[in-house]
Amino acid sequence: MVVVLTEQQCRYAMDHGEFDSEILLSAPRVAIVLTQSWCPQWMRMRTYLQNVESLVHSENHLNTMIFYLEYDTVPWFETFMEFKENIFNNREIPYVRYYKNGKLTGESNYVSLEGFVSRLR
Repeated sequence: MVVVLTEQQCRYAMDHGEFDSEILLSAPRVAIVLTQSWCPQWMRMRTYLQNVESLVHSENHLNTMIFYLEYDTVPWFETFMEFKENIFNNREIPYVRYYKNGKLTGESNYVSLEGFVSRLR
């Protein structure tokens, strides 16, 4: 399932340096994509994300949750961008964090569908 992060969820991350366990444990495999709406690479990723869940299921993996935020579209854009760049130490978009059973297992920027699924494993 692909879900937009809420302001409350993002403010929790900004206050605590990481997203809440409610997000991280929402499925055995979780990906969080932080990006800006205009990014051409994000537009390609957004297209294939709708297919990730069925692909992961077909490979006998457990369910996956994908959260994302197009942070240039929110009023607290500057604050969130500063958090992402300074706390997560990533200045590129899209930026993806991968979790398995609530633990961070990797990070990337743009990846192909195959690369994304591989990182979820």
